[in-house]
Amino acid sequence: MFKYKDVRVNYKDFGDKDKSPIVYLHGWGQNIAMMEPIAKPFVDTHRLIILDLPGFGESSEPTEAWTLDEYVEMLKALLKHLKVDTPNLIGHSFGGKISLLYASKYPVKRLILLSSPFKVKIKKPSLKMRMLKQIKKLPGMSNIADKMKSHIGSTDYKNASPIMRDILVKHVNTDLTEEAKKIKCPTFIIWGDNDDAVPVDDAYELERLIPDSGLTVYSGCTHYAYLERLSQTNSIIKSFIK
Repeated sequence: MFKYKDVRVNYKDFGDKDKSPIVYLHGWGQNIAMMEPIAKPFVDTHRLIILDLPGFGESSEPTEAWTLDEYVEMLKALLKHLKVDTPNLIGHSFGGKISLLYASKYPVKRLILLSSPFKVKIKKPSLKMRMLKQIKKLPGMSNIADKMKSHIGSTDYKNASPIMRDILVKHVNTDLTEEAKKIKCPTFIIWGDNDDAVPVDDAYELERLIPDSGLTVYSGCTHYAYLERLSQTNSIIKSFIK
């Protein structure tokens, strides 16, 4: 267990400690177990580091609403503690967004992004959300409106604690388009063409933004494409991270 400020960060550090390290970051609402299928095959060839991002798994929640930058600084501190200077970095979804931001700021050997959001979605507010905004303006109705919001929001929002809801809102409202252009390391992107969380059009845009990048789109796969085509994903990791 690693302590960053007032947060306990649970992690696993295994494999061959003398070999090139691969660091894995899971998606929102997930934990270490979601990344083990793409880590364990490399136990003899790499040092493997998987963590429960703060707020998930066995890691504690931040005591205030972290920005993506704070997650990046937590990761930087953990890697410094583990004496890892230039990791290979693999991130899925929320973990991919953190990985993208990390790679725009700090040295990374190879980067693999799995269905990783990077820009702000522009959605027309639903009728219910427009009604809530009006209710919130009424005297004494702000708290009631907040409670109503928790019942009509996304599944991730509904399942989150108040702190994690604030973090989720900051996450989805953070645009990393300009940061993607700053990534210098070789990058590989994996997506599913049936991803209903982050549309596949974003994958093609991300490939255009990152200077040294390639893309594979799995036909018929969802937001968890990397697991749905596990053998193919592990083959890509093996050939890309040498």
